[in-house]
Amino acid sequence: MIRFALRLPDDLHQQLTDRARTDRRSINSEILHLLEVALSTPAANAESPADDSATSAPLRRKPDSSPA
Repeated sequence: MIRFALRLPDDLHQQLTDRARTDRRSINSEILHLLEVALSTPAANAESPADDSATSAPLRRKPDSSPA
């Protein structure tokens, strides 16, 4: 299993914490559950990541970073 560090805004972390508590899951299990549900939804599979600027933005090189 891969370990993955993720930075979350405080409000999103609180939402995940609340939802995990309601569903009687750990935060990690809640995130995995939500990802599995989202990725198994046909609408999510039909959408191209290239059309979502929030998805593609982290893949772009920073303006001040040039190859050495």
